[in-house]
Amino acid sequence: MFEEEPRIKPQRALEDMSLEELASQIETLREEIKRCEAEIEKKKSAKNAADNIFGQ
Repeated sequence: MFEEEPRIKPQRALEDMSLEELASQIETLREEIKRCEAEIEKKKSAKNAADNIFGQ
């Protein structure tokens, strides 16, 4: 399986960003956190299922 390219853009200086850009950046990061948390839960489920099958 191929990994997705990271969706986070290279960081730029926060002091150079407008209020709107900062708010947008925060929303983007929140969405990325939710995506990561969902992937963590999927992997935990898969690991638990494998542990149940293989008795770990």
